[in-house]
Amino acid sequence: MYRKFGKTKEMVSVLGFGCMRLPVIGSDPTNIDEDKAIKMIRYAIDAGVNYVDTAYPYHGTGFMQGGASEPFVGKVLQDGYREKVKLATKLPSWLIKTRADMDKYLNEQLERLQTDYIDFYLVHSLNANVWPVLKEAGISEFLNQALSDGRIKYAGFSYHDEKELFKQIVDYYDWSFCQIQYNYLDEGYQAGKEGLAYAAKRDLGIVIMEPLRGGNIVNLPQEAKAVIEQADHKRTPAEWGLRWVWNHPEVSVVLSGMSTMEQVTENIQVAQAAQPSSLTAKELALIDDVKRIFTERIRVNCTACSYCMPCPAGINIPGCFATYNDHWVFDATPAAKQRYGMLSRTTSPASKCVECGKCESHCPQGIAIRDELKNVRELFEQ
Repeated sequence: MYRKFGKTKEMVSVLGFGCMRLPVIGSDPTNIDEDKAIKMIRYAIDAGVNYVDTAYPYHGTGFMQGGASEPFVGKVLQDGYREKVKLATKLPSWLIKTRADMDKYLNEQLERLQTDYIDFYLVHSLNANVWPVLKEAGISEFLNQALSDGRIKYAGFSYHDEKELFKQIVDYYDWSFCQIQYNYLDEGYQAGKEGLAYAAKRDLGIVIMEPLRGGNIVNLPQEAKAVIEQADHKRTPAEWGLRWVWNHPEVSVVLSGMSTMEQVTENIQVAQAAQPSSLTAKELALIDDVKRIFTERIRVNCTACSYCMPCPAGINIPGCFATYNDHWVFDATPAAKQRYGMLSRTTSPASKCVECGKCESHCPQGIAIRDELKNVRELFEQ
C-alpha cells in the first residue's frame, strides 16, 4: 500500500485523502459535517493512509480567501494524528504579488493547520498566467528559505496547463514532487502521459489528482457498463478507474476527494491490492473501449472542482455542466432535464450568465464556460 515518493525517499500511501469534497451540512461548502468527516479521515489514517492533502481555498466560497478545509484538517490531526501523516497543502499562487505575500500565506496556513511545518508544500495550480508573476516575485528564494528554516520539508507544485510549460517548470527549480491531473480519459490532457514520464525521469514524487475525473468515471453509460462486465475480474467503475492510475509505476500517490465513508472503505480496499503493472493486456483493452465510449459522449470537460465558483450571477456552473453531460452520456434520458429543473429552482439558471468571464480565469480545465453555458441554456431552457 506504500510507494517511494521520488527523490525524497519517503514512503507514502498509494491512496491519499483529498480534503476538498468532504461531506457538508446543507448547501454551504464551508459548513463541513465534522462528525462524519472526522470519522472518515481518522478511519483512513488508522487503516494506513498517511498522505492528507488540503489547500488554502478548499471548502470556501471563492478563491480569494481561505476556506474551511485547512482549519478543519488541523482539528482532525489533533490527538496524535499529526504524527501519523504526511501533510500537504498549497500556496495560493493567484493571490501572490510580492515575496512578502508568500511568507504571509505560509505562516497563516501553519496557524490554520495547527502545525509547525508542512511535509509537502505545493505551489498551487500553476499555469501560464501565474507562473511569470511568481518567478518575478521570487518563488525560488521563498522555497529555499522555507526549506531552510523548517517550515516545509519538501517543495512541489500542482499544475493545470499545457505540457510544454509543465516541462519548463519542472526544469526551473529543484522540486521534490509534483501533482498533475491524470486518469484514463486524460492521457493527452494538460501534462498528461508525456508529463508523467518527464517528471518521473527526473525522480520527482508524483501525486495524481482527479483520478476519477470528478466522479464522471464512476457513472458509466450502459454501453460502457456492458464492456466492463465482460472482464474476468468483476470490479466497480471506481475500482477500474483507480486501478488504471495505480497501474503506472511512476505514480506515488493517488488523491481521492472522498465524501462518504462508503467511498473511504472501498478505496482503501482497492488500494491494498493495487500493484503497478498488474492489469492484463485484456483488461487494459477493456478500459480503452470504455474510454472511447466516454470521449464520444462527454461534451464539457468539467471535473466539478468548483474553481469557477462562486458565480457573481448565482449560477451553479459545475452543476449545469454535470446535468448537461449526463444528458449526452446517459442516452438523453429525462432525468438530466429533471435534475436541471431542480438545480434552477435553488440557483440561477444558465440563462442568467452575464458573461463577466471571472469563472474562465480560474478554470484549470480551460473550458470556454460562457459558451458552454449558452449550450446548456439552449438544451434545457427552450
